[in-house]
Amino acid sequence: MNIGIVGAGHIGQAIATIAGRYGYRAMLSNARGPETISELASALGCEVGTAVEAVAFGDLVAVAIPLKAYPLLPIALFDGKIVMDTGNYYPERDGRVAELDSHAITTSGLLARQLPGASVVKAFNAILAAQIITDGRPAGTSGRRALPIAGDDGETKQIVATFIDRAGFDTVDVGTLADSWKIERARPAYCIPMNKAHLAAVLQQTTRESFVPEGSWRRS
Repeated sequence: MNIGIVGAGHIGQAIATIAGRYGYRAMLSNARGPETISELASALGCEVGTAVEAVAFGDLVAVAIPLKAYPLLPIALFDGKIVMDTGNYYPERDGRVAELDSHAITTSGLLARQLPGASVVKAFNAILAAQIITDGRPAGTSGRRALPIAGDDGETKQIVATFIDRAGFDTVDVGTLADSWKIERARPAYCIPMNKAHLAAVLQQTTRESFVPEGSWRRS
């Protein structure tokens, strides 16, 4: 399976790293052009291309860009693709989005609306980039860390869960994209290392009013 990655920031780089580590081919891309990340891609052991090339390349496509850049995505090329949405909403970076502020839509719902021909799965948004590389453990390891996922299609969620398992993590299915608010920024499960049972319990207890202090997850 090929992994196309749109966005060459910390999350994109981390996904490229684990993809190569576990036998996948990966192509990294950014908005400025492949020539600006060729040395980085060489160091990571992945291929490099434009965003259009990365989407075409990927059987599984990770979107790892700010929400404000969603309108720049090559929408038609995502038709039929499985998309891992790693995004989170930062108003100071993305600008205020009224639908997100009012909880009328989730961040993943926003991306799915932008990419109507894709099957979007929320994944890798609730873990710090460095920990994607360092925290993976073989299946069956005691206390193995679990990551939450959400999506509207069970088959595509399973494909993403298989990739995450091979990368060293268990998964907990949160539900649909409409349910993915439970794993957005500053929620109790956001970027806090937990095993599968603990994560499932925390998610079950998460309500619309459940938040943790801003930045507390960086000290966990």
